[in-house]
Amino acid sequence: MNRDNRRADGAAPQTPVNLDDVAIVIPALNEEGNLAVLLPLLEAMNVGQIIVCDNGSTDATRAVVEGSGADWVYEPQRGYGAACQAGIAALDDDVRVVAFCDADMSDDLSRLVDLVGPIQRNEYDLVLGARTVELREPGATTFPQRVANVLFPMCVKLGWGHSFKDLGPFRAIGRNPLDRIGMRDRAFGWTIEMQVRAVELGLRILEIPVAYRRRAMGRSKIGGSLTGAVRAAYCMIRTCGGLWLTKRRRVGRARP
Repeated sequence: MNRDNRRADGAAPQTPVNLDDVAIVIPALNEEGNLAVLLPLLEAMNVGQIIVCDNGSTDATRAVVEGSGADWVYEPQRGYGAACQAGIAALDDDVRVVAFCDADMSDDLSRLVDLVGPIQRNEYDLVLGARTVELREPGATTFPQRVANVLFPMCVKLGWGHSFKDLGPFRAIGRNPLDRIGMRDRAFGWTIEMQVRAVELGLRILEIPVAYRRRAMGRSKIGGSLTGAVRAAYCMIRTCGGLWLTKRRRVGRARP
């Protein structure tokens, strides 16, 4: 794949990365307008498999996906984790790296090669896009989201001794490490579960700073309403607490 991977942080492009063995999983709920822009961008990057997990949309999300080269997967049970799980279940056999991003055009897809490259080179198992203040567009996150991005990394630090900068959605993980984690969360604790379990398993973890923009169209399902923010916070607290309470039972058999 020969192209200029121009990055939003102004840094020089990285060496081109072949994305043939990469799948990107995109949870979506009523995102027809954003997907109409997002999917052609990913197709132009020659991503091996693009999976849109429709979480019960009532708009033309399915038609947009099926009109592209992406795979449409339907998951009627609402929940970020439920949609991601449906995407994982639809992975092609030859996929070696799995990336995740939101459908709202808030993630800087030019950094996908930077997330995937260290995994393909067997340098890291999990690469996370950290939405740093310097690269975050004003208004891209709400106050409850900013509080959560401080509170929950702090909880992980206290409970597991690992310092994370963010719990953002834009990330990539090797297929084998993902299988080892055995993700279970079906709500908004998905990102916390993945990061905590990666620490418990001793996976090689890298965080890289990424830009974060305001969603292109529509309203956020989490930050766009008080109800959504409270529900997401509750799910995160429940997941974090549950992982802590069952930590001793898991960690004894986690590492090889």
